[in-house]
Amino acid sequence: MKRGTKGDEHMLKSLRPMVGVTVLLWLLVGLGYPMVMTAVSNLTLPWQSQGSPVYVHGRLAGAAHVGQNFEPARGYFWGRPSATVSLTTGKPQPYNAVNSAPSNLGPTNAALIAHIKQRIAYLRRTTPGLKTGEIPASLVESSGSGLDPDVTVSAALLQVPRVALATGLSRTFLTRLVQANTLPPDWGVFGRSRINVLELNIALYKALHG
Repeated sequence: MKRGTKGDEHMLKSLRPMVGVTVLLWLLVGLGYPMVMTAVSNLTLPWQSQGSPVYVHGRLAGAAHVGQNFEPARGYFWGRPSATVSLTTGKPQPYNAVNSAPSNLGPTNAALIAHIKQRIAYLRRTTPGLKTGEIPASLVESSGSGLDPDVTVSAALLQVPRVALATGLSRTFLTRLVQANTLPPDWGVFGRSRINVLELNIALYKALHG
């Protein structure tokens, strides 16, 4: 019995520092660090830390840095395709913000090739006078995140005939609207000029509804 008691005491002594270190790390890494980083981000970058929300007439329209599905409305500009899926069903759910992911399909994958062909056919059906060779890759290939909020300037201009037909606005006006909402490369050197689809569609909405 005495040997057993000494063994138990030795085990308890060995466990105490391990448990203590585990609890300490949990408090520091699991609670302390996230709380500090959240507080710092709220102080230094309050808009971005809250999800970069964009409001129109006091109503939430979306997030500036997260793409959303505009395709049900032909009278608006569309963003880059999204390959995200539902977490519960595994079925396609474009722009699912809680499941950012690419399709992980290689360039020779039959499913990817079929999807691109369907996408090209869809764009040709919905855009007057569109030729296959004019379609930018960014309008038929999904991004790595599935939540890309931007398109190239050429991808936005290509959609002008469709939006003009759906809204009654002139192509000249819509072209100028695209140009007015063109963002330059970051810091003037990184990346290339682009269009934030949400911001462009808000400008279009205001042109239509005031």
